[in-house]
Amino acid sequence: MLKKKIEEATTITILSHLNPDADTIGTSLGIYSILSQDRSKRIEVVNASNALPLYLDFLPNYKKIKKSMDFKDSLIIACDCGSIDRLGFDLDGRDIINIDHHSSNTNYGSTNIVFTTYASASQVAYKVFSEIYDISSDSATCFYTALLSDTRYFTTSSVDEEVFSVAKNLLEKGAKSDEIVYNFTQRKSLASIRILEKALSSLTLYSEAKVAILVISQDDILSTGATMPDMEGIVDYGRSLSTVEISIFVMELSDGVRVSLRSKNIDISKLALVFNGGGHKYASGFTLKQFSLQEMIDKIISKIEELGLMK
Repeated sequence: MLKKKIEEATTITILSHLNPDADTIGTSLGIYSILSQDRSKRIEVVNASNALPLYLDFLPNYKKIKKSMDFKDSLIIACDCGSIDRLGFDLDGRDIINIDHHSSNTNYGSTNIVFTTYASASQVAYKVFSEIYDISSDSATCFYTALLSDTRYFTTSSVDEEVFSVAKNLLEKGAKSDEIVYNFTQRKSLASIRILEKALSSLTLYSEAKVAILVISQDDILSTGATMPDMEGIVDYGRSLSTVEISIFVMELSDGVRVSLRSKNIDISKLALVFNGGGHKYASGFTLKQFSLQEMIDKIISKIEELGLMK
């Protein structure tokens, strides 16, 4: 079905989700590298966000990511996106191939390729595209970058023998491991360090030090000059504490709050679902409009108790 749809399409739009991370960007660029080899098709890669993670600018074709779609009737390939609203475009009536690994995926596509046991969307993309296309070194670099990021350097519970097999295959196909690791670890912005300092200074423990909450206000964002990509990974600092089972990062937006959830062994997707969010068992999140920071924190702590997550 995937190959047939792609062969029949003359224009293709590859989309990644709003506030993109390395998995959604790496997956979309990996697919772009594969499909753009067919000169008979017009292909665009698009993300609707105001800012992209700059540390990913080493990825092949990164500069070809546009903010708006030019094709009106193109086949849509959505990457690493659990719900259609997070793509940022009106896609009503469009033919959508939905490639993802989130258990909360709403199956909004006309074709849904959602493998919830996989560690990253790039692993899903590699699985299905490698069966029908040759994987170039550029594509391998993009997919490996996404896999490395979403597994937190192969440390998450989703890592299994298959993940290492995919990683090995991508390296054999030309993924540039040294370049990827350098860009992940040695290209942080000054703003990301300053916003991290603000978040760590706000860290508060609840429920006998089993819940950690880190908070960033609009003033913090303005004073540091941080952008959304600079916030990536902050929530993991709370989870790194020995007593903490659930880490929560609450970020104040101009019209509400955005919340990232991480846990060690507790299914916090249940908590995200209460607030109409989603994600994985141990990594989820949600965004709510018209809520103050303290109001949101109180509501989250109350829901954790109601759901009995700390029992």
